Amino acid sequence: MILSLSISNYAIIEELEIQFSAGLTTITGETGAGKSILLGALGLILGNRGDVAVLKNKEAKCVVEGVFGSKNKKLFGFLEINDIDADSSVILRREISPNGKSRAFINDTPVSLPVLKEAGDYLIDIHSQHENLDLNHNLYQLGVVDAYSGSALMLDTYQLEYRKFVAVSKELEMLKAESEKASAELDFLKFTFAELDGAKIRLGEMEELEQHLEILSHAEEIKSGLYSVYQTVSGEDTNVVNLLKEAENTLLRLEKFYPSALGLRSRINSTVIELRDISSETEKLADKTEVDPGMLEKVQERLNLLYSLMQKHRVKSLSELISIRDEMDNRILSLSSAEFRIVGLEKELRVQEAIVSELASKLSDHRKKAIPAMESTIIDLLVQLGIPNAQFKVQNHKLPEPGLWGNDSVKFLFTANRKTDLQDIAKIASGGELSRLMLSIKSIISGSLGLATIVFDEIDTGVSGEIAFRVGKIMKEMSADRQVLAITHLPQVAAKGDQHLLVYKDERESGTITVIKQLATNDRLVEIARMLSGEQTTDAALANAKELLS
Repeated sequence: MILSLSISNYAIIEELEIQFSAGLTTITGETGAGKSILLGALGLILGNRGDVAVLKNKEAKCVVEGVFGSKNKKLFGFLEINDIDADSSVILRREISPNGKSRAFINDTPVSLPVLKEAGDYLIDIHSQHENLDLNHNLYQLGVVDAYSGSALMLDTYQLEYRKFVAVSKELEMLKAESEKASAELDFLKFTFAELDGAKIRLGEMEELEQHLEILSHAEEIKSGLYSVYQTVSGEDTNVVNLLKEAENTLLRLEKFYPSALGLRSRINSTVIELRDISSETEKLADKTEVDPGMLEKVQERLNLLYSLMQKHRVKSLSELISIRDEMDNRILSLSSAEFRIVGLEKELRVQEAIVSELASKLSDHRKKAIPAMESTIIDLLVQLGIPNAQFKVQNHKLPEPGLWGNDSVKFLFTANRKTDLQDIAKIASGGELSRLMLSIKSIISGSLGLATIVFDEIDTGVSGEIAFRVGKIMKEMSADRQVLAITHLPQVAAKGDQHLLVYKDERESGTITVIKQLATNDRLVEIARMLSGEQTTDAALANAKELLS
């Protein structure tokens, strides 16, 4: 329930602090006194939009704060999910600065407006006059049936599975569309991949081929040069090895009387050994080197192929070409597996469709069982509210396919007259009848909504006399297990309140402001008498007011 509401610098309100009690609180005041302003301020902390137009003093900020007591587990779960500390009381605050910036808080934690609004939805339900028009909408009517039948948990379960069904359906549809588009792409990818994969490209191959090409291109020159080296070192005409052997022998003779010759001879010997090794290796290399025009052509063709592929795919290295080939391979696998995924999703969709269909049927059956009792209860209430010949029926149509709200489409049919056909309430019900119908509905579903506070904004418009007394009686009964706030012009309703607040204007030097005060017994008597007789309070009005209060 709402414990208190403080408002500063809002419309014609300077500073206002209101304490609320349990049970039924009635709020009265002359037209234009500011009752709607009070609701507007309350709407700010429930997430409604606000701007600088609401500022009384354009140089100061507007602050509205409401303190609520709640035991709603869903609310505390919601606060926990949003990392907001929760206690036995919940404080909603809204600030609007002169620069137009709006800030929202829950328990002093900054939050977005959607979060503030959702928290407010767990705390309070404001029924304004325009909400009567909502009763004309089929979805609102279906919500009433669900609230009365206690279908909330079943609907939550159904909607969870329905959203899964929609998600699988969309994924399948998207995959099929992609598969159709990918058909041409797949053919192209397979052709291109086959070309790249058939080339058997490997890293480092380009450098090896270029080196091999260089050798093959100069094979004759290489072979000739190697043989020339061999002849120089070990040939028949010029034989470096033989000449060094002669020099070695000469030094050997000198060793007998010239010791230094030993070191020189040893070095020459090492050189001879190295030259013989060079001679042998040079000869082998020369024999292996072949002039092979066929091999030269093959290497050139291979290089041309690689260069051509690199140019075609606009890359500068074989590593990039290999990456393209691997990416194509993965893409081909992905597109090729789409058919398998489609088959899998089609199976999953059939299973999910069966689950949705079964849950929709159970939900529909649950609704249908509750409808007769709901119709009877509402008719009884409408009779109490002065429509003795009221007829009310919930017409239920089964939809061709289940939707987010199941496979039911309901329409409220109504007539206030005997021997008159039932018609859509949007076409036949008057404003006063709609108000009484809405009050009847609110009274039977308020418990199911789980809200601790319900606010009625002149729901009693269009009624008077005994019917007004009955309207107040129903509100009083509703307040037995929840807090009810009723803005009213009817003394019969105002007299039913456990708490009575008066809204009035006060003329001051700074301007006109709205004031709200809680009425004590005598003041309340005078206010109800004023509501009965107008500005001139008569003795008869006071006596009538006293009777109403007693």
